[in-house]
Amino acid sequence: MNSPTPPTMRRFMHSHSDVCIVGNGAIAKTTALAFAQAGQSVTLLSPVSPPAPASAAKPVEASWDVRVYALNHTAHQLLSSLKVWGALAPDRVAPVDAMLVNGDGAQAGGLGFDAYGAHVGTLAWIIEDRNLGQALDAALKFAPNVSVLQGRASRLEWTNDSAIVHLDGGDTITCALVVGADGAQSWVRGQCDIGLDYRSYGQRGVVSNFACEKPHHGAAHQWFTGSEGIVALLPLPGDRVSLVWSAPDALADTLMAESADALAARLAAYCHDKLGKLTPLQPELVRAFPLTLMRPHAMVAPRVALVGDAAHVVHPMAGHGMNLGFADVAQLVKTISEREAHRGIGDERMLARYARARKEDVLLMQLATDGLARLFGADLEPLRVVRNLGLNLLDKLPALKRKMIAHALGHQ
Repeated sequence: MNSPTPPTMRRFMHSHSDVCIVGNGAIAKTTALAFAQAGQSVTLLSPVSPPAPASAAKPVEASWDVRVYALNHTAHQLLSSLKVWGALAPDRVAPVDAMLVNGDGAQAGGLGFDAYGAHVGTLAWIIEDRNLGQALDAALKFAPNVSVLQGRASRLEWTNDSAIVHLDGGDTITCALVVGADGAQSWVRGQCDIGLDYRSYGQRGVVSNFACEKPHHGAAHQWFTGSEGIVALLPLPGDRVSLVWSAPDALADTLMAESADALAARLAAYCHDKLGKLTPLQPELVRAFPLTLMRPHAMVAPRVALVGDAAHVVHPMAGHGMNLGFADVAQLVKTISEREAHRGIGDERMLARYARARKEDVLLMQLATDGLARLFGADLEPLRVVRNLGLNLLDKLPALKRKMIAHALGHQ
């Protein structure tokens, strides 16, 4: 009878694959599926997950995740091609048919977008993080050439023809390309000594879910309030909405100290005439996360490509941080699939093509979100007048609105 191998006699593991993806979120898992579909062997290196804490919250199937994404057409196309979209729980996906943006003050401006004007079936889809994660996990179980490995990376090493990821305990992963999909505090980016421009917005995103008295009709609402930040209510299936309040830190402290009912009462000042009374779906679930702008100085390094928040972090007002990440994945796999026969998947020139292809889209989103955050965050009357006039003017310029919608949808 064989006895277990003592820890002191444990053999080191040396794994070889075309691509090693570091990360455990939706972008990392999507990257693994996309490379596998393209015919590459993949190792997905995920951190060891801590045990889930015991909770008295409602059962998972009955609750609504407070972390949601507004996915555009680029994300929809990518996830559909990977057979992930069809695996989503359809009754927990809400289409966004219109977007209504409201200014602040007595002479508040307004701007509206709708699917009909954009000549599309829907502008975006609101999806819970949990729903997306479960669909990705199900797809990974059947993905060919994908090995999912749990462990903690300790060092990244390069040779002439490969990259080597060293893990705690002595295990190694040798590959032609390392993809950093490990979030804003990216370990991969740090190993490559890629510089970073960082700025805090002095805000936190306060999130929660509510039932609304009046039907939302698939409309997302956003209010630029000046001193109180940016309030967004996104449609969920049924008469439910998801809140993302980009609140200044002092206000965020107050909101987090109050009850969810008090938070709903505050929201009534903005949405009561449109959505009626709001009732917290889960009073115990109000969360907050800091809002920052992060601009890494490069998206690539020798045998390394960054995707998602590892490559860029933007203000969440437009809900496009995740969409930028999906566009990164689509472009990286496309660039590698279209490479010349004599180039390997970690070729320096090919990775430079990926970085160039993503530069404009990322820069435009960074400039747009950062500029709007600055413009609408200033509580000065002259600026308030100008920005409200700007919203009203833009609403009357259909050609410019169409360009804005096309970019938001992911159409280049």
